[in-house]
Amino acid sequence: MREYHFLRALAQGFRLTYVYFADSQERIAEQLPFCEHVIGVPKPPAYGKWNLLKGAMGRWPLPVLNYTSTEMAMALAKLDGSYDLVHLDSIHMIRYGEVLAGMPGVAKRVVYNWHNIESEAMRRHAASFSSRARRLYAELTARKLERLERKILQTAFGHIVCSEREREQLLRIAPDARIVTVENGVDTAHFAGAAVSEGPRRQIVFVGKMDYYPNVEAAKHFVERIWPAVKERLPGMTLTIAGSDPVEAVRALGQVGGVTVTGTVPDLRPYYRDALAAIVPLRTGGGTRLKILEAMAAGTPVISTRLGAEGLSVASGRDILIADVDSPGEWAAHLQRLAEAPEEGARIAGCAIELVKTRYDWEIVGERLRETYEGWIEASEVLARTTEPDSAGHS
Repeated sequence: MREYHFLRALAQGFRLTYVYFADSQERIAEQLPFCEHVIGVPKPPAYGKWNLLKGAMGRWPLPVLNYTSTEMAMALAKLDGSYDLVHLDSIHMIRYGEVLAGMPGVAKRVVYNWHNIESEAMRRHAASFSSRARRLYAELTARKLERLERKILQTAFGHIVCSEREREQLLRIAPDARIVTVENGVDTAHFAGAAVSEGPRRQIVFVGKMDYYPNVEAAKHFVERIWPAVKERLPGMTLTIAGSDPVEAVRALGQVGGVTVTGTVPDLRPYYRDALAAIVPLRTGGGTRLKILEAMAAGTPVISTRLGAEGLSVASGRDILIADVDSPGEWAAHLQRLAEAPEEGARIAGCAIELVKTRYDWEIVGERLRETYEGWIEASEVLARTTEPDSAGHS
């Protein structure tokens, strides 16, 4: 969603070429009529044994190896013409930054879009693993990612981050780096009016891609540790886990009483409409969560861990409710309060809707990105003109 809305915003001021890793069934070009060129490259297989070994023994960490592709390098080498700016979507694309930097005619303005600080997220993953071998591998990967992050902070033209917290953290590493916060957003018009269900709501919903480790871990922890306390206080409550590609461990949660696992759904709005609350029980990961902004835009109260709401301009009790990750009683109390006092949920939802409309709508976010890139390019071109040698050979 971040990529799509960034592209749509940039198309208002630039001619765009979009090169991406394609899953076999995707038809992305039809969804991007505002791009001049759309080039799909087969997505390489991830987490193979050879990649795992190279991730442990070699220079490149596993998350980068998972996106290393000869086909992608070849597709970039065929690009015709020069570009004002190259936007790389996350540090996973770092090897293509090197490819582009060596191509004549391609702009040297390479910008990285940080969905989160990958080394930080990997260290959080490591702390959540019970297996010592997995924990050590994740810690090694985090150290390799951190070295790459430090490198691009010193060498890349610029960086886009999702929150001020991340910007401040990166500036402590590289005070002279060009870093701007462009937050995640939500299509408020799309979700407006989703929460119009009549009668009492007896469902809570957890939304996310269910093969993504932080979501998988959160779903398991919530059902195993928190759900029994919720059921005890609210016997008629149900939990829906809605999201694509649920792994076996998530599908198995559907066997627990009151829990439904949907897999991919065509539209999330009906799930928000029928929900007492959207929960975000994350214990690991990084970045800012689109799922929170979507639920807020839909008028559904959100209950989250502090880590889940990290980086968002929210306050517990005003536009969100915060629960301790390991406090079943706190989660149950929040849900009971929402069930028994619908006006409290309506108040929180109203504040949340106002917040996303005025700060997190994709139109606002996209305009900030476009203005940032226009300003960077203009300033860079002015600097280049003022430092060019004159006819006497002076600079």
